[in-house]
Amino acid sequence: MLRPRPTRWFEILAARDDATLVLEALARTGAVELEARAGAALPADLAPLTSLLEQFLELSARYRAYWPPAQVCRPSAFPEAPVQTLQRSLATVRAWAQDAEPLVRALQRADAERGELQIWQGVLDALQPGGLDPSHLAGAGPIVPVRLFVLPAGMAPEDLLPPGTPGLEMLTSTLHIANVPHLLVAGTAESLLAMAQRVSTVKGSTHAIPPWLQADMQANRLYAVQRLAGIERERAEAAAALDALGAHHELPRALGDAHRVQWVLQNVNALEAGELFCWITGWSSDEHGDTLSHALQGCSARALLHFAAPPADARAPLLLSNPPWSRPFEIFSRALGMPSSDEADPTPLLAIVVPLMFGYMFGDVGQGLVIAAAGWWFRDRFPVARLLMVGGLSAAAFGLIFGSVFGLHGLLPALWLHPLDAPLSVLIAPLFGGALLLTLGLGLDALAAWWRGELRRWLLTDAALIAVYLGLLAAFVEPVGLGVAAAAALYYCLGHAVHARRFTAAFGAVGELVESTFQILINTLSFARVGAFALAHAGLSSAIVALMDSADSGVAKALVLVLGNVIVIVLETMVVSIQTTRLVLFEFFTRFMQGRGRAFRPLPAPPFTYQEN
Repeated sequence: MLRPRPTRWFEILAARDDATLVLEALARTGAVELEARAGAALPADLAPLTSLLEQFLELSARYRAYWPPAQVCRPSAFPEAPVQTLQRSLATVRAWAQDAEPLVRALQRADAERGELQIWQGVLDALQPGGLDPSHLAGAGPIVPVRLFVLPAGMAPEDLLPPGTPGLEMLTSTLHIANVPHLLVAGTAESLLAMAQRVSTVKGSTHAIPPWLQADMQANRLYAVQRLAGIERERAEAAAALDALGAHHELPRALGDAHRVQWVLQNVNALEAGELFCWITGWSSDEHGDTLSHALQGCSARALLHFAAPPADARAPLLLSNPPWSRPFEIFSRALGMPSSDEADPTPLLAIVVPLMFGYMFGDVGQGLVIAAAGWWFRDRFPVARLLMVGGLSAAAFGLIFGSVFGLHGLLPALWLHPLDAPLSVLIAPLFGGALLLTLGLGLDALAAWWRGELRRWLLTDAALIAVYLGLLAAFVEPVGLGVAAAAALYYCLGHAVHARRFTAAFGAVGELVESTFQILINTLSFARVGAFALAHAGLSSAIVALMDSADSGVAKALVLVLGNVIVIVLETMVVSIQTTRLVLFEFFTRFMQGRGRAFRPLPAPPFTYQEN
């Protein structure tokens, strides 16, 4: 559980034409990371795929919006060479495009007209009675034409109308529609052209007065409504005709085949292949091989699976092997880098330590339960919310210890003490916890040395550091601890000399010991911040209660209490989370972990559904 598990090397011999089916089946397991053997590259006869794929992407840029949804674009189940597949798909798409082009243009015209109508609908609704007469717009031009300019949301129209600029003499009317400024501008053709250029530079749009605009406002609105309904009918008819064309040309299958080839080129960098067969190799998280076997059987590809010894120069990706209850806390180990195969993964220990630190700094029953409820609510959307759920429950438990409920200290008796009544005790307790945690970190370093076959070196050298550290800590209670620390320091120096087989190494070890001792003592002092933030939380809660007591009415008291607790929950959740993360990464992890491992990165699944025949 503490040691990362290496993935298994697998080799698949597959019929060359079945390679895409095999890769798709493997990717859907989420248990495969591809790695070609040394010297492998994509077969030379796949080179035409690049130019064919570029042609497909050009068609996609033009017609993608009019293609069937991705979830119905299912590829073929039969084997075929990728080049032949893409050629066939391109021929199908081009044939469909030729027949669909008139319908696509009709839809584009309908969309453009609908957009213009919707813009002018908003303008007509914004023209208040007694304001600008639409008859002036309908009869404008040609000497003094009128244009409508739609500006980006939040932009001040004055920025486009600098006073005193020659050639921009014009009359303007500003309308704000859904927080988007609209300018109705009347002026000379030259001034309106200059205005249109300025609007274009800020990504606005220019609209001419529509020919259907009349002096009768009610008639204008009726026309817009009726024409929009007509456009929707036209679009529905064109869309139905496109669907029929797609079915006639078997477009969904052609798109699925093209997308599958595109996915292979994007995710497979090398493939060892001959004229009839190809080798697909890599790493799998499937410990027993059943998942891969079932995946290959289910895709009906001609392939043989074999789990073999990895190449001598290969470096296996690693997996963290933790029970489900501790897996959310893997985020800390991965933040520093993947532990190597000879480094301990502290995730199970963090599943206990992190909630304790969080809860100690945020000890309040009510606030803790609110945080836990928020973590539970967002647990599926944000994986980190699971940490808040556990941390909130821990905060509620420490709230019972400190006797705090939403900052109020009179509702529950403290099982231990009120933080502000004994601040020194609150500060000292985390120091003991930090010392224990750092000692465990040194123990994990010993475990890693054992895995590396360096236990003798660790016993001669770094083992004495634990004795020095614990002796110095014990000296605060019993002076004999200094003697233990001194004896351990001597052992440390002599151990280095024995390990190096030269006496002068003992003198160099003195400097290392001094540096390491100071570092771990400073690391220990850093845990005082846990108590400091617990006191800060209690002080802030007391300030909120004092403000509540000074309020005159019951409503004001309740408002102060609610708003104060909201501020505390939002602010201190971030602060306490940051401090907990800092203590774990920079104080605890530095004792034993370097993060030199290679993380397992599975082949991403293709964006389509396999079609069974």
